[in-house]
Amino acid sequence: MFRSSLLALLLFSVAANAAEESRCFGSQDNGGLENGWQLPTSGKNYSAYSNIGVMTGRNYVHSKVYQVVVDAYAMLETQAPSKVYVYGESGYKEGGKFRPHKTHQNGLSVDFFVPVVDSEGLSVNLPTSILNKLGYSIEFVGTGEYNGLTIDYAAMALHLWALKASADRNGVKIWRVIFDNDLQKQLFKTPEAKGLRDAMEFSTKKPWVRHDEHYHVDFSVPCHPLR
Repeated sequence: MFRSSLLALLLFSVAANAAEESRCFGSQDNGGLENGWQLPTSGKNYSAYSNIGVMTGRNYVHSKVYQVVVDAYAMLETQAPSKVYVYGESGYKEGGKFRPHKTHQNGLSVDFFVPVVDSEGLSVNLPTSILNKLGYSIEFVGTGEYNGLTIDYAAMALHLWALKASADRNGVKIWRVIFDNDLQKQLFKTPEAKGLRDAMEFSTKKPWVRHDEHYHVDFSVPCHPLR
């Protein structure tokens, strides 16, 4: 029954998404969205963080951001075929306040959970459930370890490069990336991240929450004044 309901919801979402492009209003921290598109629940190499989040409509984005995110995952099917990814929350279909987040209000913000490898070096999904606040209460320690899992910085860098390439192709800009300041140092040590710091802006301010289990990406497209 749950699977049937979820499938029906996804089919409805696809039909709605095809109707018209989105319009964003205001800014990420004070904005709105018209005709938001719901991100797919899963693909060959990615999945949403939570079926609950999908059912409650917490994974909507601007139509241009939708295309960037989906195209980037498609690129990674070839560039990193052994890697799997999990995306987090993005926003509501009509935008607006999106607690507990301070931003995510106009369809231009997406959280991506860090890709991880297990003790054997295999790419696995970060375990998200209601027991760890759908992944958001996970705490990585040291250079990026959590319960036998390690952040796959190479896979993360490849994903960010794919987002950059997809954004350029779709006429979208990446405004900033928010990721834990100490873990950023580990990311930039990987060969795959060479030049990444110059290609996009990484926040150097200490975020109000750590952003160690996920990296927050703000995109930029022309928006209308907030109504």
